[in-house]
Amino acid sequence: MFWACLLRFMNESIMKITRITVWQLDLPLSEPYWLSGGRLKFEQLDSTFIRVDTDEGVSGWGEACPWGHTYLPAHGPGVRAGLQTLAPSVLGRDPCALEALNRAMDIALPGHPYVKSAIDMACWDILGKASGMPLWRLFGGDTPEAVPVNSSISTGTPEEMLALIRKASAKGYRVHSAKVGGSDTDADIARIEAISAGLPKGEKVTFDVNRAWTPGVAIQVLNSVTARDWVEQPCETLEQCAHVAGRVANPIMLDECMHTFGDHLEAWRHRACEGVKVKPNRLGGLTRAKQVRDFGVSIGWQMHIEDLGGSALADTAAIHLASATPEANRLASWLCHYHLSVDPVPGQGARNIDGVAVPPDAPGHGIIPDEAMLGQVVAVYG
Repeated sequence: MFWACLLRFMNESIMKITRITVWQLDLPLSEPYWLSGGRLKFEQLDSTFIRVDTDEGVSGWGEACPWGHTYLPAHGPGVRAGLQTLAPSVLGRDPCALEALNRAMDIALPGHPYVKSAIDMACWDILGKASGMPLWRLFGGDTPEAVPVNSSISTGTPEEMLALIRKASAKGYRVHSAKVGGSDTDADIARIEAISAGLPKGEKVTFDVNRAWTPGVAIQVLNSVTARDWVEQPCETLEQCAHVAGRVANPIMLDECMHTFGDHLEAWRHRACEGVKVKPNRLGGLTRAKQVRDFGVSIGWQMHIEDLGGSALADTAAIHLASATPEANRLASWLCHYHLSVDPVPGQGARNIDGVAVPPDAPGHGIIPDEAMLGQVVAVYG
Protein backbone atom coordinates (compact mmCIF):
# COMPACT_ATOMS: atom_id res chain seq x y z
CA MET A 1 0.00 0.00 0.00
CA PHE A 2 2.84 2.40 0.87
CA TRP A 3 4.58 1.87 -2.48
CA ALA A 4 1.28 2.22 -4.31
CA CYS A 5 0.78 5.57 -2.55
CA LEU A 6 4.33 6.65 -3.42
CA LEU A 7 3.83 5.66 -7.06
CA ARG A 8 0.62 7.71 -7.14
CA PHE A 9 2.50 10.79 -5.98
CA MET A 10 5.30 10.17 -8.50
CA ASN A 11 2.70 10.03 -11.25
CA GLU A 12 1.28 13.32 -9.99
CA SER A 13 -2.08 11.72 -9.31
CA ILE A 14 -3.82 13.83 -6.66
CA MET A 15 -6.50 12.37 -4.43
CA LYS A 16 -9.49 14.68 -4.00
CA ILE A 17 -12.12 15.07 -1.30
CA THR A 18 -15.54 14.42 -2.81
CA ARG A 19 -17.95 14.29 0.12
CA ILE A 20 -18.27 15.17 3.82
CA THR A 21 -20.98 13.37 5.79
CA VAL A 22 -21.95 14.66 9.24
CA TRP A 23 -23.60 13.02 12.27
CA GLN A 24 -24.56 14.51 15.64
CA LEU A 25 -24.52 12.30 18.73
CA ASP A 26 -25.29 13.14 22.37
CA LEU A 27 -22.82 11.53 24.76
CA PRO A 28 -24.28 11.41 28.31
CA LEU A 29 -21.78 11.28 31.15
CA SER A 30 -22.13 8.30 33.46
CA GLU A 31 -22.15 10.71 36.43
CA PRO A 32 -22.47 14.52 36.69
CA TYR A 33 -19.05 16.14 36.60
CA TRP A 34 -17.95 19.25 38.51
CA LEU A 35 -14.81 21.31 38.02
CA SER A 36 -13.36 24.77 38.65
CA GLY A 37 -14.21 24.69 42.34
CA GLY A 38 -17.69 23.35 41.60
CA ARG A 39 -18.82 26.37 39.54
CA LEU A 40 -19.10 24.34 36.30
CA LYS A 41 -21.29 21.24 36.00
CA PHE A 42 -21.50 18.86 33.03
CA GLU A 43 -23.94 16.02 32.38
CA GLN A 44 -23.87 15.49 28.58
CA LEU A 45 -21.56 16.24 25.65
CA ASP A 46 -22.58 17.17 22.11
CA SER A 47 -20.30 15.36 19.65
CA THR A 48 -20.00 15.71 15.87
CA PHE A 49 -18.72 12.80 13.77
CA ILE A 50 -17.71 13.18 10.13
CA ARG A 51 -16.65 10.88 7.31
CA VAL A 52 -14.54 12.40 4.54
CA ASP A 53 -14.73 10.48 1.24
CA THR A 54 -12.32 10.73 -1.70
CA ASP A 55 -12.37 9.99 -5.40
CA GLU A 56 -10.00 7.06 -4.83
CA GLY A 57 -12.34 5.24 -2.45
CA VAL A 58 -10.34 6.01 0.70
CA SER A 59 -12.38 7.47 3.56
CA GLY A 60 -11.35 9.01 6.87
CA TRP A 61 -13.21 9.59 10.13
CA GLY A 62 -13.06 12.54 12.50
CA GLU A 63 -14.77 13.72 15.66
CA ALA A 64 -15.10 17.13 17.31
CA CYS A 65 -16.55 17.23 20.82
CA PRO A 66 -16.23 20.35 22.98
CA TRP A 67 -16.45 19.76 26.73
CA GLY A 68 -19.85 21.38 27.03
CA HIS A 69 -20.33 25.05 26.16
CA THR A 70 -19.20 26.71 29.42
CA TYR A 71 -15.66 25.34 29.56
CA LEU A 72 -14.14 27.05 26.50
CA PRO A 73 -15.42 29.28 23.65
CA ALA A 74 -16.69 26.28 21.70
CA HIS A 75 -19.99 24.43 21.40
CA GLY A 76 -21.43 21.47 19.51
CA PRO A 77 -23.86 23.36 17.24
CA GLY A 78 -20.98 25.67 16.32
CA VAL A 79 -19.00 22.70 14.99
CA ARG A 80 -21.77 21.76 12.59
CA ALA A 81 -22.46 25.35 11.50
CA GLY A 82 -18.75 25.81 10.86
CA LEU A 83 -18.56 22.63 8.79
CA GLN A 84 -21.23 24.06 6.49
CA THR A 85 -19.08 27.18 6.07
CA LEU A 86 -15.86 25.22 5.51
CA ALA A 87 -17.16 22.53 3.16
CA PRO A 88 -16.81 24.52 -0.10
CA SER A 89 -13.15 25.27 0.65
CA VAL A 90 -12.40 21.63 1.50
CA LEU A 91 -14.20 19.77 -1.30
CA GLY A 92 -11.91 19.05 -4.24
CA ARG A 93 -8.72 19.38 -2.18
CA ASP A 94 -6.05 16.76 -1.59
CA PRO A 95 -6.61 15.37 1.93
CA CYS A 96 -2.96 14.33 2.13
CA ALA A 97 -1.72 17.92 1.67
CA LEU A 98 -2.46 18.75 5.29
CA GLU A 99 -0.62 22.05 5.62
CA ALA A 100 -2.29 23.43 2.47
CA LEU A 101 -5.66 22.14 3.66
CA ASN A 102 -5.28 23.89 7.02
CA ARG A 103 -4.27 27.15 5.33
CA ALA A 104 -7.36 26.94 3.13
CA MET A 105 -9.59 26.38 6.16
CA ASP A 106 -8.00 29.32 7.99
CA ILE A 107 -8.72 31.59 5.01
CA ALA A 108 -12.31 30.38 4.70
CA LEU A 109 -13.02 30.67 8.45
CA PRO A 110 -10.52 32.59 10.59
CA GLY A 111 -10.45 31.34 14.15
CA HIS A 112 -12.90 28.64 15.30
CA PRO A 113 -10.18 25.97 15.49
CA TYR A 114 -12.50 23.45 17.16
CA VAL A 115 -14.55 23.38 13.93
CA LYS A 116 -11.54 22.40 11.83
CA SER A 117 -10.29 19.60 14.07
CA ALA A 118 -12.65 16.88 12.80
CA ILE A 119 -11.72 17.55 9.17
CA ASP A 120 -8.02 17.56 9.99
CA MET A 121 -8.35 14.29 11.95
CA ALA A 122 -10.25 12.62 9.12
CA CYS A 123 -7.59 13.68 6.61
CA TRP A 124 -4.80 12.26 8.80
CA ASP A 125 -6.82 9.03 8.83
CA ILE A 126 -6.91 9.11 5.02
CA LEU A 127 -3.16 9.79 4.84
CA GLY A 128 -2.48 6.84 7.12
CA LYS A 129 -4.68 4.52 5.09
CA ALA A 130 -3.22 5.71 1.78
CA SER A 131 0.33 5.16 3.02
CA GLY A 132 -0.44 1.95 4.91
CA MET A 133 0.88 3.42 8.18
CA PRO A 134 -0.68 4.03 11.61
CA LEU A 135 -0.74 7.60 12.84
CA TRP A 136 1.83 6.95 15.56
CA ARG A 137 4.36 6.20 12.82
CA LEU A 138 3.39 9.26 10.79
CA PHE A 139 3.87 11.30 13.98
CA GLY A 140 7.46 10.09 14.34
CA GLY A 141 7.22 6.96 16.49
CA ASP A 142 9.10 3.76 15.73
CA THR A 143 6.95 1.53 17.97
CA PRO A 144 3.44 1.93 19.46
CA GLU A 145 4.54 3.03 22.94
CA ALA A 146 2.14 2.52 25.84
CA VAL A 147 0.85 5.82 27.25
CA PRO A 148 -0.02 6.17 30.96
CA VAL A 149 -3.69 6.96 31.47
CA ASN A 150 -4.71 9.88 33.68
CA SER A 151 -7.81 9.72 35.88
CA SER A 152 -9.99 12.79 36.41
CA ILE A 153 -11.22 13.37 39.96
CA SER A 154 -14.26 15.63 40.36
CA THR A 155 -14.30 18.40 42.99
CA GLY A 156 -15.57 17.37 46.42
CA THR A 157 -14.56 17.08 50.04
CA PRO A 158 -11.09 15.63 50.74
CA GLU A 159 -12.72 12.34 51.76
CA GLU A 160 -14.86 12.18 48.62
CA MET A 161 -11.91 12.94 46.36
CA LEU A 162 -9.66 10.34 48.03
CA ALA A 163 -12.43 7.77 47.62
CA LEU A 164 -12.57 8.55 43.89
CA ILE A 165 -8.78 8.22 43.64
CA ARG A 166 -8.90 4.80 45.32
CA LYS A 167 -11.67 3.78 42.91
CA ALA A 168 -9.54 4.92 39.96
CA SER A 169 -6.51 3.08 41.34
CA ALA A 170 -8.54 -0.13 41.37
CA LYS A 171 -9.07 0.36 37.61
CA GLY A 172 -5.33 0.62 36.98
CA TYR A 173 -4.85 4.40 37.07
CA ARG A 174 -1.56 5.50 38.63
CA VAL A 175 -1.75 9.18 37.63
CA HIS A 176 -4.61 11.40 38.78
CA SER A 177 -5.96 14.88 38.02
CA ALA A 178 -7.70 16.24 41.11
CA LYS A 179 -10.04 19.19 40.53
CA VAL A 180 -9.61 22.00 43.06
CA GLY A 181 -10.13 25.78 42.98
CA GLY A 182 -12.51 28.35 44.32
CA SER A 183 -12.73 31.25 46.75
CA ASP A 184 -12.48 29.10 49.89
CA THR A 185 -8.72 28.94 50.40
CA ASP A 186 -8.98 26.81 53.54
CA ALA A 187 -11.01 24.18 51.65
CA ASP A 188 -8.48 24.04 48.81
CA ILE A 189 -5.55 23.79 51.22
CA ALA A 190 -7.33 20.93 53.00
CA ARG A 191 -8.02 19.13 49.72
CA ILE A 192 -4.43 19.42 48.49
CA GLU A 193 -2.84 18.36 51.78
CA ALA A 194 -5.22 15.42 52.29
CA ILE A 195 -4.80 14.10 48.76
CA SER A 196 -1.01 14.42 48.84
CA ALA A 197 -0.86 12.61 52.18
CA GLY A 198 -3.38 9.92 51.20
CA LEU A 199 -2.17 9.22 47.66
CA PRO A 200 -1.39 5.50 47.20
CA LYS A 201 2.32 4.73 47.08
CA GLY A 202 3.86 5.04 43.62
CA GLU A 203 1.01 7.17 42.25
CA LYS A 204 1.09 10.82 41.13
CA VAL A 205 -1.37 13.69 41.16
CA THR A 206 -1.85 17.02 39.41
CA PHE A 207 -4.04 19.62 41.10
CA ASP A 208 -6.17 21.10 38.33
CA VAL A 209 -7.63 24.51 39.18
CA ASN A 210 -9.31 25.08 35.79
CA ARG A 211 -8.53 28.83 36.06
CA ALA A 212 -10.68 29.34 39.21
CA TRP A 213 -8.13 31.24 41.33
CA THR A 214 -7.10 34.87 41.23
CA PRO A 215 -3.31 35.31 41.38
CA GLY A 216 -3.45 36.32 45.04
CA VAL A 217 -5.44 33.24 46.03
CA ALA A 218 -3.16 30.98 43.99
CA ILE A 219 -0.03 32.33 45.69
CA GLN A 220 -1.64 32.11 49.12
CA VAL A 221 -2.78 28.51 48.67
CA LEU A 222 0.37 27.16 47.01
CA ASN A 223 2.71 28.79 49.52
CA SER A 224 0.65 27.32 52.36
CA VAL A 225 0.82 23.66 51.33
CA THR A 226 3.69 21.21 51.63
CA ALA A 227 2.76 19.44 48.36
CA ARG A 228 5.08 20.08 45.42
CA ASP A 229 2.96 18.33 42.82
CA TRP A 230 1.99 19.81 39.45
CA VAL A 231 -0.61 22.61 39.54
CA GLU A 232 -2.63 23.10 36.37
CA GLN A 233 -4.03 26.41 35.08
CA PRO A 234 -4.23 28.24 38.41
CA CYS A 235 -5.64 31.47 36.89
CA GLU A 236 -7.61 32.70 33.89
CA THR A 237 -4.90 34.23 31.69
CA LEU A 238 -1.38 33.35 30.63
CA GLU A 239 -0.08 36.57 32.22
CA GLN A 240 -1.72 35.77 35.56
CA CYS A 241 -0.33 32.24 35.50
CA ALA A 242 3.14 33.58 34.71
CA HIS A 243 2.88 35.92 37.71
CA VAL A 244 2.04 32.96 39.93
CA ALA A 245 4.71 30.70 38.43
CA GLY A 246 7.45 33.10 39.49
CA ARG A 247 6.25 33.13 43.11
CA VAL A 248 5.56 29.49 43.98
CA ALA A 249 7.60 26.30 44.17
CA ASN A 250 5.11 24.04 42.39
CA PRO A 251 5.65 23.28 38.68
CA ILE A 252 2.90 24.91 36.63
CA MET A 253 0.97 23.23 33.82
CA LEU A 254 -0.98 25.44 31.39
CA ASP A 255 -4.18 24.33 29.68
CA GLU A 256 -7.21 26.52 28.98
CA CYS A 257 -5.30 29.65 27.95
CA MET A 258 -3.32 27.81 25.24
CA HIS A 259 -5.36 28.19 22.04
CA THR A 260 -2.68 28.75 19.39
CA PHE A 261 0.98 28.10 18.67
CA GLY A 262 1.55 31.76 19.48
CA ASP A 263 0.16 31.22 22.98
CA HIS A 264 2.70 28.47 23.56
CA LEU A 265 5.51 30.68 22.31
CA GLU A 266 4.41 33.46 24.67
CA ALA A 267 4.23 31.01 27.58
CA TRP A 268 7.83 30.01 26.92
CA ARG A 269 8.94 33.64 26.62
CA HIS A 270 7.22 34.53 29.91
CA ARG A 271 8.57 31.42 31.68
CA ALA A 272 4.98 30.79 32.64
CA CYS A 273 5.09 27.01 32.95
CA GLU A 274 7.06 23.78 32.93
CA GLY A 275 4.48 21.91 30.89
CA VAL A 276 1.25 22.15 28.87
CA LYS A 277 -1.86 20.26 27.88
CA VAL A 278 -1.90 19.60 24.11
CA LYS A 279 -5.50 19.12 22.95
CA PRO A 280 -6.11 18.67 19.20
CA ASN A 281 -9.74 19.85 19.26
CA ARG A 282 -8.82 23.14 20.91
CA LEU A 283 -5.81 23.76 18.65
CA GLY A 284 -7.61 22.96 15.40
CA GLY A 285 -6.62 19.34 14.83
CA LEU A 286 -3.72 16.94 14.82
CA THR A 287 -1.63 19.07 12.45
CA ARG A 288 -1.52 22.00 14.88
CA ALA A 289 -1.19 19.68 17.87
CA LYS A 290 1.88 18.06 16.32
CA GLN A 291 3.44 21.49 15.77
CA VAL A 292 2.96 22.32 19.45
CA ARG A 293 4.24 18.87 20.48
CA ASP A 294 7.41 19.37 18.45
CA PHE A 295 7.95 22.81 19.97
CA GLY A 296 7.41 21.44 23.46
CA VAL A 297 9.99 18.71 22.90
CA SER A 298 12.52 21.24 21.59
CA ILE A 299 12.31 23.42 24.72
CA GLY A 300 12.02 20.60 27.26
CA TRP A 301 8.38 20.86 28.32
CA GLN A 302 6.46 17.89 29.65
CA MET A 303 3.06 17.42 28.06
CA HIS A 304 -0.29 15.77 28.58
CA ILE A 305 -1.51 14.99 25.06
CA GLU A 306 -5.25 14.30 25.06
CA ASP A 307 -8.44 15.67 23.58
CA LEU A 308 -11.14 17.89 25.07
CA GLY A 309 -13.88 15.31 25.02
CA GLY A 310 -15.58 12.73 22.87
CA SER A 311 -15.67 9.03 22.24
CA ALA A 312 -12.77 6.58 21.89
CA LEU A 313 -12.35 7.95 18.34
CA ALA A 314 -11.15 11.37 19.55
CA ASP A 315 -9.23 9.80 22.43
CA THR A 316 -7.39 7.37 20.15
CA ALA A 317 -6.26 10.03 17.69
CA ALA A 318 -4.63 11.92 20.58
CA ILE A 319 -3.07 8.73 21.96
CA HIS A 320 -1.34 8.19 18.60
CA LEU A 321 0.38 11.58 19.01
CA ALA A 322 1.19 10.94 22.67
CA SER A 323 2.65 7.53 21.89
CA ALA A 324 5.02 9.06 19.33
CA THR A 325 6.24 11.68 21.82
CA PRO A 326 9.58 11.06 23.61
CA GLU A 327 9.04 9.50 27.02
CA ALA A 328 10.89 12.32 28.80
CA ASN A 329 8.33 14.82 27.45
CA ARG A 330 5.25 12.60 27.69
CA LEU A 331 3.01 12.67 30.74
CA ALA A 332 -0.24 10.76 31.13
CA SER A 333 -3.25 11.17 28.82
CA TRP A 334 -6.88 11.45 29.89
CA LEU A 335 -9.49 9.31 28.12
CA CYS A 336 -12.88 10.99 28.00
CA HIS A 337 -14.74 7.90 26.88
CA TYR A 338 -14.46 6.33 30.34
CA HIS A 339 -16.76 9.08 31.65
CA LEU A 340 -19.48 8.29 29.08
CA SER A 341 -22.51 6.04 29.48
CA VAL A 342 -22.49 5.20 25.75
CA ASP A 343 -19.76 3.84 23.46
CA PRO A 344 -20.38 4.49 19.74
CA VAL A 345 -17.18 2.64 18.72
CA PRO A 346 -17.27 -0.43 21.00
CA GLY A 347 -14.17 -2.56 21.19
CA GLN A 348 -12.09 -0.21 19.05
CA GLY A 349 -9.24 2.17 19.70
CA ALA A 350 -6.94 2.90 22.62
CA ARG A 351 -8.41 1.64 25.89
CA ASN A 352 -7.25 1.64 29.50
CA ILE A 353 -5.51 -1.67 30.16
CA ASP A 354 -4.00 -1.70 33.64
CA GLY A 355 -3.29 2.01 33.60
CA VAL A 356 -1.93 2.41 30.07
CA ALA A 357 -3.33 2.80 26.54
CA VAL A 358 -1.66 1.63 23.34
CA PRO A 359 -2.63 3.04 19.92
CA PRO A 360 -3.84 0.64 17.21
CA ASP A 361 -1.38 -0.71 14.66
CA ALA A 362 -3.84 -0.49 11.74
CA PRO A 363 -3.36 2.19 9.06
CA GLY A 364 -4.74 5.60 10.01
CA HIS A 365 -6.13 6.01 13.50
CA GLY A 366 -7.54 2.49 13.41
CA ILE A 367 -11.24 3.16 14.10
CA ILE A 368 -14.18 2.77 11.73
CA PRO A 369 -17.47 3.70 13.45
CA ASP A 370 -20.64 1.72 12.87
CA GLU A 371 -22.80 4.27 11.08
CA ALA A 372 -25.96 2.67 12.50
CA MET A 373 -24.76 3.58 16.00
CA LEU A 374 -24.31 7.22 15.00
CA GLY A 375 -27.98 7.64 14.11
CA GLN A 376 -29.35 9.89 11.39
CA VAL A 377 -27.09 11.84 9.05
CA VAL A 378 -27.56 15.58 9.73
CA ALA A 379 -25.73 16.97 6.70
CA VAL A 380 -23.98 15.89 3.50
CA TYR A 381 -21.67 18.16 1.50
CA GLY A 382 -20.48 17.26 -1.98
